[in-house]
Amino acid sequence: MTDPKGVAVPDWAWQRPEVRDALRARDMAALFKVVQQYSGASQTRIASATGLLQGRVSEIISGARKVTTLDLFERIADGFQMPDDARMLLGLAPQDPAGLDHLSASGRAELIAVYPSQSAALPEIRDLAAKAAVVDVLAVRGLGILGMNDSVLRPSVRKSSPSVRVLLLDPDCEAAHSRAAEIGESYTTFSGGIHMSIERLRELAGDDVHVEAHTYALLPTWRVIGLDNTLFVSAFGETHEGYTSPMYRIAGSPHGALHRGFRRFSDELRRTARRVV
Repeated sequence: MTDPKGVAVPDWAWQRPEVRDALRARDMAALFKVVQQYSGASQTRIASATGLLQGRVSEIISGARKVTTLDLFERIADGFQMPDDARMLLGLAPQDPAGLDHLSASGRAELIAVYPSQSAALPEIRDLAAKAAVVDVLAVRGLGILGMNDSVLRPSVRKSSPSVRVLLLDPDCEAAHSRAAEIGESYTTFSGGIHMSIERLRELAGDDVHVEAHTYALLPTWRVIGLDNTLFVSAFGETHEGYTSPMYRIAGSPHGALHRGFRRFSDELRRTARRVV
């Protein structure tokens, strides 16, 4: 059980460079050490505030144990009474997000978490993918999501056989030429990656997985991994791929506009796209 009073960390401490670096890296060993330094809290006090055993706190500080679950990051943030800017550096949703003051029935805003990149979100993505009945993907090539044997979703999809819908960039459209130029790849190499991903999706369909794949002809902006009612959204930039950009975890909410907007965008894109699988 957590201590509702938490650990009192001075407000100025959250602006210290070493604290912000620890938050960005999700380095809880470093964070626990600076919290001890600036608050004077013992390991026992930190354990009480975060609902951990004192021995577990010691293991985290020594580096013998890593923190990887969203639930524990939330408990640590609550236990240390993190301000919203610190929570967001850690990849968590702010408690009072501007423009998202309407909450879902569970009391949580539809913006659940913010990650510095896809790699930071992988534990949550893979956990949800293992249980998902419906998988929706909006990508450019999709090789890192479904196209390779060790991609983010392919092992889970092959094991649990959900319904899979994929939107990829049309390798023959003008936008494919533009995107290849943006990221400094030859068009032949770039379009070849999309063709490979389509073939790999056909193989997946041959393994008795229900797969629908379509290609769209717009310059890519959004990258979306949908797992039932949860969306992981990132953006394509002029010089970077979607998996390297910040990623947002969005849950459906009766009052939320983001989840509905991305669903509507994907549905309309699919309606006007060309089916290839």
